[in-house]
Amino acid sequence: MQRVNVAAAALNQTPLDWLGNRDRIIEAIRAARAQGVRMLCLPELCISGYGCEDAFASSGVWRQSLTALWEIMPETHGMLVSVGLPLFHEGALYNTAAVLVDTHLVGFAAKQNLAGDGLHYEPRWFKRWPRGVVATTHIDGAAYPVGDILFNVGSVKLGFEICEDAWVADRPGAQLAAHGVDIVFNPSASHFAFGKAATRQSFVTNGGRAIGAVYVYSNLLGNEAGRAIYDGHTFIAAGERLVARGPRLTFDPWVVTAASVDLDVLRSTRARSAAYVPGVRPAENEIAVDWNPIGGDSIDTTIAPAPWEMHDQLKEEEFTRAISLGLYDYMRKSHTSGFVVSLSGGADSAAVCCLIYAMARFAGLSDEAIGKLLTTVYQSTRNSSTATRHAARTLASAIGARHIELDVDDLVTGYTHMIEHAVGRPLTWETDDITLQNIQARVRAPGAWLLANIENKLLLATSNRSEAAVGYATMDGDTAGGLSPIAGIDKAFLRHWLQWMQKTGPIDIGPIDAIDCINRQAPTAELRPLDEGQTDETDLMPYPVLDAIEEAAIGRKLAPLDTLNELRAAYPQYSNDQHAAWVKHFFKLWARNQWKRERYAPALHVDDRNLDPRTWCRFPILSGAFERELAELRDQTARTTT
Repeated sequence: MQRVNVAAAALNQTPLDWLGNRDRIIEAIRAARAQGVRMLCLPELCISGYGCEDAFASSGVWRQSLTALWEIMPETHGMLVSVGLPLFHEGALYNTAAVLVDTHLVGFAAKQNLAGDGLHYEPRWFKRWPRGVVATTHIDGAAYPVGDILFNVGSVKLGFEICEDAWVADRPGAQLAAHGVDIVFNPSASHFAFGKAATRQSFVTNGGRAIGAVYVYSNLLGNEAGRAIYDGHTFIAAGERLVARGPRLTFDPWVVTAASVDLDVLRSTRARSAAYVPGVRPAENEIAVDWNPIGGDSIDTTIAPAPWEMHDQLKEEEFTRAISLGLYDYMRKSHTSGFVVSLSGGADSAAVCCLIYAMARFAGLSDEAIGKLLTTVYQSTRNSSTATRHAARTLASAIGARHIELDVDDLVTGYTHMIEHAVGRPLTWETDDITLQNIQARVRAPGAWLLANIENKLLLATSNRSEAAVGYATMDGDTAGGLSPIAGIDKAFLRHWLQWMQKTGPIDIGPIDAIDCINRQAPTAELRPLDEGQTDETDLMPYPVLDAIEEAAIGRKLAPLDTLNELRAAYPQYSNDQHAAWVKHFFKLWARNQWKRERYAPALHVDDRNLDPRTWCRFPILSGAFERELAELRDQTARTTT
């Protein structure tokens, strides 16, 4: 029996946190050794952090990464450990995994396929390494191999696919298989997104099966750099059989997932496979390492998912846990003492408060701690209703927040009178509707900022994705804040999620009955006189319709006419004229309001088709606003009607 104990570690790192990142790496190595692990895979770029952005171009970052590597090296006695870092070689920067064996550096595996879409910009900083090439890099006078390396460690062959390498059609694993690789390490920085976990597990097990090897997958964990959240998913597969899987979305600084695997079983399976085509010559990129990883006591493993991952409503659980983890890490890494939320009594601000409550529960904080952590403020004008005041007060009490009520009507009146005097005429709802709505939203921001400053807390913006699509938000009003946790989530899902939080709630927390006072109301900005009965959907369109248009027009890049045809099929209960009016309204507002999306506070990324121009969806601030396309839509609608 050729048994080897392997492990993958998830790490909650921070870009450029040299001491903290180093210490968490060392802690994970020590924990793995305590379990009997001999070969450990750590995440991509875990020394520097994955989200260093243009700081990767700094020579200081390269030097600090190597300094940390030398400090980590003595901790690897009796183990093989791969550690991710940027490496400067021959005038270019490469994304590499350093292989440390029993306190020695034996080489650098370099990434061959760079992630360059969505929130990933790796080609901006790194060069891709050419397949099959091994070079020599010199560090402090010593020579080390770097490149597409197959490490022959004692009697075990180790190869690498670094994150994106495994997501491409022509993955390096095919060449590794041809040369009889026993173990593949995949150090990754794979961000969380809805539905991605199943895809990730599939390519791990498919990779293990196709390569005929042990596949060890590690990942980052938590809110690393501000926007992207990493779920810390770790896997170990023996061929197509998943033998170990780590927990997701935990609040731990690191998690080690280990397993014992029998290489003889995999070698036998590969030898019997008619599909296996061996290499008939030694691999030119193979490097021998004089150390034997075989042996040690067997490690007990488990692959059972956490109870919450078995929930019928997995998206609701994932959303709650991902945003909660993102908020928690943002709070502690920004060195603030909590959050301030302008709690209007409506769905968006209520959702943000519930997420903070869930964050505190997942982090194991006490009721008293929640009161210190979250300050909510209700700021009324003459257009505010008793229903929203009561809802805000009730929810704040139920989740244990410190709640403050302010009347800002005099501030609205003061600004209005000041401008009336300046322009020489009264401002009225008939002539200045949007102006009078906006000033109410904007006068609420200074008080909320003031509270955040006094308490050293972070003011959270409460705008959602549906509002961002059409600009249905007041800049410097409800968009005020340092972080926008729900800007990537559509309003229809938020309303559904609040219903779920009221009736079911996440496992380990349960429901929050007080949300009923939020859910009973129709969403409204409450910026017009109360007797007008203002609602969001009256101002815009039904939120499910808006979200369907956005998904077609922006998510799938359909033209207005194609979007109209899809809307007709999805919502046949409405007239053709109504469909056309909504589509026209959406496209006009979308083009007109890109400047707002550019100015939103950083948003937490949970959906790979969001609208954040800094991570996923770029659009010009100035454009032709679909004038020709909408004219074609109008002409076709007219012909259809007649």
